[in-house]
Amino acid sequence: MNQFESQVVAIPYSQQRVYDMLSDLSHLESVKDRIPQDKIKDLKFDRDTVSINVAPVGDIAFKVVEREEPKCVKLEATTSPIPLTLWIQMLPTSDEASKMKLTLRTELNPFIKGMVQKPLQEGIEKMADMLARISY
Repeated sequence: MNQFESQVVAIPYSQQRVYDMLSDLSHLESVKDRIPQDKIKDLKFDRDTVSINVAPVGDIAFKVVEREEPKCVKLEATTSPIPLTLWIQMLPTSDEASKMKLTLRTELNPFIKGMVQKPLQEGIEKMADMLARISY
């Protein structure tokens, strides 16, 4: 099992507000314009699923498999070249602020790991940064 973790990012909104936004993937409509179109295309989502086309990987789809209010949203890849599980973890730092960390787990053989380790780590860091900038 390989695990990739983002840095902990500060969010100037309460844990509950962040959870309410991220536990319903249809809220991604509000951040669609912030996603670099040269890297990600065909973003589609509803309450429980999100699918994207990521160059050069191809189509990836995630489905929410667990919600632990107000702390965590767990997603699993339903379409992906490799098995992926993503946790979005939120913790309060005050009544009106919180922090977040993303964790990605996957099974990679050593050959594949060498090729995708850096892009996966960079991707999870960029995703955490983007989620920290949302107006919740």
